[in-house]
Amino acid sequence: MKNPRILITEPIPQTVISHLKEFGEVTVGEKGQYNSEEALIDVLKNYDALLCMLSTPVTKKVLRSAPNLKIVANFAVGYNNIDVKTATNLDIKVANTPDVLTEACGDFAMALLMATTRNFYQAETYLREGKFKGWEPLGFLGMELRGKTLGIVGMGRIGQAFAHRAKAFGMNISYHNRSRLPKQIEEELDCSFISTTEELARQSDVLSLNCPLTSETHHLVDKDILTTMPKHAILINISRGPVVDEEALAEALHNKEIAGAGLDVFEREPEVHPRLLSAPNCTMLPHIASATFETREAIGMLAAKAIIKVFNGVPDKEISNLVTG
Repeated sequence: MKNPRILITEPIPQTVISHLKEFGEVTVGEKGQYNSEEALIDVLKNYDALLCMLSTPVTKKVLRSAPNLKIVANFAVGYNNIDVKTATNLDIKVANTPDVLTEACGDFAMALLMATTRNFYQAETYLREGKFKGWEPLGFLGMELRGKTLGIVGMGRIGQAFAHRAKAFGMNISYHNRSRLPKQIEEELDCSFISTTEELARQSDVLSLNCPLTSETHHLVDKDILTTMPKHAILINISRGPVVDEEALAEALHNKEIAGAGLDVFEREPEVHPRLLSAPNCTMLPHIASATFETREAIGMLAAKAIIKVFNGVPDKEISNLVTG
C-alpha cells in the first residue's frame, strides 16, 4: 500500500515520527486524546495503522470499528490494552516492543530498590525542608543489600537483568516463574527456583514483580501474600499496577506489616490510591522505568519498523515482535 495512514496516539520521539513520515501519512494526537473507546472509534476508521500506548483501549469495539486497520503497534512490551484475539480474528496484526527496554528497566529496578531501602525520598525531603543540622548516627537507617534475598516473580528478560545487578550487590537470588529457567541461566545467575509465589514471598527480604499482567497475575500480591512477607521486607513493582491489590498494600504499609514499597506502576493509572500517598516508606514514581532517551527512541523504532514491514508484505515469521492471539 502506498502512503498508508498512520495514527500515533500521542507525541513520541521525533526521530520515530520522521521515520514514519517517509513511509506514510502520519497524524500525531495529543497526550490523553485517545484514552477512551469513543475517541478512537470516532477516527480509527480513517487509518490503516495505529501506533498506541498502554493507556490506549484497543478493545473489540474499537477494532471492529476500523475496517481499514492492518496493524496495531504498541509503544510498550506489554499489550494487555489490546484485544489480541479479536485483532487476530479480524486479520489485524499486533506488535509490541520486547528486548529494547531490558537494560533501562534493569537499571531502574536497582535504583528503585536502593531509593526505597535507603530512604532517599524521606532524607531528601528532610534536607529540603531545612531540618538537616549535621550528621546523625541514627539518621535514616535502611536495609543493607549484601547477603539479603531478592525474590523475583517473573524471570524474563527484565527479571534477569535485575538479577544480574542485584547479584553484583551481593544479594542472593530466588525466583518464581511459569516455567523453570534452563540450568545454564540458573548457574550464571546463581539463582534458586521456588515453586510458589507464597513460598518466595515468605523467603524474600525483597520481593520484586517483573511478570506480565494476565488473569492469573491480577492481584497476585494481595493481603495473603503481604501477610506472608517478613515484616522487614520490601515490595518492588515495575511490572503492571493491577498485579498488586493497592488497597491491601496501603493497609500493609500503614500497619507496618511490611517495611516499604517501591512502585513505578499503579492499579488505576494515572490514579494513585490515596492511602498509598500517605503510606510510610513508599517510593512512588510516574511509570518511568524505560525513560531514557535511547530506550524510548528504540521502542518507537521497533514499533515503526513492524508497521513498515507489514505494509511492505514481509511475512509474519520474519517480524520478530508480532504478538499472536
